Amino acid sequence: METQYSLFFDFINKYEPDAFTTVDESDPLMIKLEKMMEENKQFFYVGDFTRLSIIYSSKRCLQMYGLRPDEMDPRNIFKRTHPDDLKRHGVGRSKGFERANEIYSNPKDDYAVISSNYRFMNLQGEYRNLLLQGYFFKSKKSALNVYGILVHTDISWFEKMKFGFNIYMGKNLSYFRFPDEELIMTGCVFTEREFEILKLIKEGQSSEQIGQKLFLSPHTIDTHRRNILKKTNSSSTSELIIELMERGVL
Repeated sequence: METQYSLFFDFINKYEPDAFTTVDESDPLMIKLEKMMEENKQFFYVGDFTRLSIIYSSKRCLQMYGLRPDEMDPRNIFKRTHPDDLKRHGVGRSKGFERANEIYSNPKDDYAVISSNYRFMNLQGEYRNLLLQGYFFKSKKSALNVYGILVHTDISWFEKMKFGFNIYMGKNLSYFRFPDEELIMTGCVFTEREFEILKLIKEGQSSEQIGQKLFLSPHTIDTHRRNILKKTNSSSTSELIIELMERGVL
């Protein structure tokens, strides 16, 4: 199985000068990319984030999103999102646009790497957990354009991610690679029990009430609460809940 993300940079170098409008499906590079996508259960698209438009999408978008390349636009993608992930997806998309705008506005800021995972409906009408990895970059031809290449990988096989979500936004290019367990778990700081307790705290339940519901002592619940604050470097549970809600995690 080939997992060379260097192929995406080859793709960028070859087709960015023409704003990705002349992608040739018969190009050996594209044939190699599509083969890799098939083997890895992936597809990718290129977007112009200054115009909020999708320029090019690889073939497997139909299999993985139930959308043909000509149907790929931000609105249709959003419609394929699992209802429980809609809010978080909306927050993530807004953060991505904000980051693209920062690259556009700052002459010294030329790229960013982002990632997160959401469930999307595929061609068969099934929801699959996809990891979205984005590489945003300023056009070499025109400083007025910020492009993003978004790689989508089916990670439904990864059973450890039942609670918590992958979250990364920064400039470390090592996060733009084929997803392994370490990469997928980036940002997933909560255990299943901690996530369960956070949801109950959000509902306004006290440690005693949570303990009764989970058949644990209030002391054990308080220990979990302290561990949650320590993991997230938060000063209070209420502030953390608000932050997680704003990020669409809760």
